[in-house]
Amino acid sequence: MPDSAPDSGHSLALARRVLHIEASAIGALAERLDGSFIEALRLILARNGRVIVTGIGKTGHIGRKLAATLASTGTPAYFVHAAEAAHGDLGMIAGDDVVIAISNSGSSEEVLTIVPLVKRQGAKLIAMTGNRNSPLSREADVHLDAAVAEEACPLNLAPTASTTAALALGDALAVALLDARGFGAEDFARSHPGGSLGRRLLTHVRDVMRPSAAVPKVGPDTLLSEALIKVTRGGMGMTAITEAGDRVVGIFTDGDLRRTFERGLDVRTVPVADVMTRDPRTIAADALAVEAATLMEERRISQLLVCGADRRLEGAVTTLDLMRAKVI
Repeated sequence: MPDSAPDSGHSLALARRVLHIEASAIGALAERLDGSFIEALRLILARNGRVIVTGIGKTGHIGRKLAATLASTGTPAYFVHAAEAAHGDLGMIAGDDVVIAISNSGSSEEVLTIVPLVKRQGAKLIAMTGNRNSPLSREADVHLDAAVAEEACPLNLAPTASTTAALALGDALAVALLDARGFGAEDFARSHPGGSLGRRLLTHVRDVMRPSAAVPKVGPDTLLSEALIKVTRGGMGMTAITEAGDRVVGIFTDGDLRRTFERGLDVRTVPVADVMTRDPRTIAADALAVEAATLMEERRISQLLVCGADRRLEGAVTTLDLMRAKVI
């Protein structure tokens, strides 16, 4: 049948109907959430194995997403396709595991086939279905009700609201487990080292700073004209002012230079100590790079000296360094 140009009004109305139905399905799900959810939570927390999520068809896709979400939030998990489980993959399930089987009808043949085998292994079974009287729900140790009043499909056939409800219920379980395990932002970052959060929470100042040897520095009695040469050659828009033992007593930046000109001072005769910023804010090398970024933003500065406890210069970091490391 040839495609025809869509009626924009009709299409928008249909799209809004889909969203309303799916939103209502999740709302109803939240209202009837009960003790079974707590039972499922406790069952998973009490076991020493992994969570294996299984399903087939559209619920299989939802299962893959749930397994991925669990694994990335502190609950070791993986997905086993129900059909493949009956052909060897059942060996991936051990006695200490918990199996979450997703089936809207609760009668999927491929899922029901492996239920006795899962139980024989000693694993526990959580069923997530839209039919509390289905064969799968009756066999489960815990049943999670994911029923919906109707599918968002106009034919009431294509899995739409039902898969959305299963997805949301799975997310609720994953987040409740995350909270129960005390899984925090740093734990999440360790599971996502390649993402922006991982970079923000796993990157330390020492990883991005320029070492002391690469930081321009002069003594407090140095003439400003000589200090400006250091600033220019250093390429950081500043020079550190240090005393014996590389102890930081000040910093001279482009901003200090502008203020010097405003005062009408002669750069050839003024010592840098007269115009530097004294006792500048510094940061430790083992601090998170994101802390450096926050501090620089709050103080509206572009450079930050890195010092030890005795204010001994260990390096420096700039906004450009943080941008190159993709911290900001």
